[in-house]
Amino acid sequence: MPVIATAAWSIAKPVADRFPAEGSGLARYAAVFLGVEVNTTFYRRHRRDTFARWAASVPEDFRFALKIPQEITHDMRLAGIGERFASFIDEIVPLKRKLGPLLCQLPPSLPFDAHIAGEAFAAVRRLYSGPLAIEPRHRTWAGDAAKALFSQFSIDRVLADPPVIWDAAQFSEPVRYLRLHGRPKLYHSPYSPAEVDAFLGLLADDGWCVFDNTASGAATVNALEAVERLAAHPAAFRARA
Repeated sequence: MPVIATAAWSIAKPVADRFPAEGSGLARYAAVFLGVEVNTTFYRRHRRDTFARWAASVPEDFRFALKIPQEITHDMRLAGIGERFASFIDEIVPLKRKLGPLLCQLPPSLPFDAHIAGEAFAAVRRLYSGPLAIEPRHRTWAGDAAKALFSQFSIDRVLADPPVIWDAAQFSEPVRYLRLHGRPKLYHSPYSPAEVDAFLGLLADDGWCVFDNTASGAATVNALEAVERLAAHPAAFRARA
């Protein structure tokens, strides 16, 4: 079953009545959705007891997708990241089985370097064997050498909307991580039911579809629509191998 999620767990007021009235924001959100994308891990460190509290607030089948810290992706630019990544993994241990994919979002100024990327991915895989998704923003990452490393280290390419360096036509397999930022206005514009259907049709059976058009509250509305459409017509959206 795909995971439909939003970036962070805020609940838009127009659809607040679709969630339990009691409990923390996270607990109310997790009563409806199976996962959430956490972006705050990109900007700052969190205490281990914060992750423990989050884990205790959600059902057993709920998962947290975490963005890898910008210190690793933007400041260190993937070079020599072993020690810092190890400390990140140590911080998130309390999530245990509720840890979902790790998201590696790279800066537009970072071109592909096979040596640096290979060492970084190897360092990551020495400590973490779970789902790993990458969202580069420099076009050199679209080449065959980068794709070979993604395959070697079992890294999923993120399909973002609007597209950055690759679009849906460049995926021959079902997409395992969708990030939908809204268009034409980034982080604001809602998606139409037809657009939501089209994205669901691209998604792998175990994939994640994250709505990041949160600035206007559209993400919660679109995510609810996606959950309803998957529940009502699961066969219609089952990704083709």
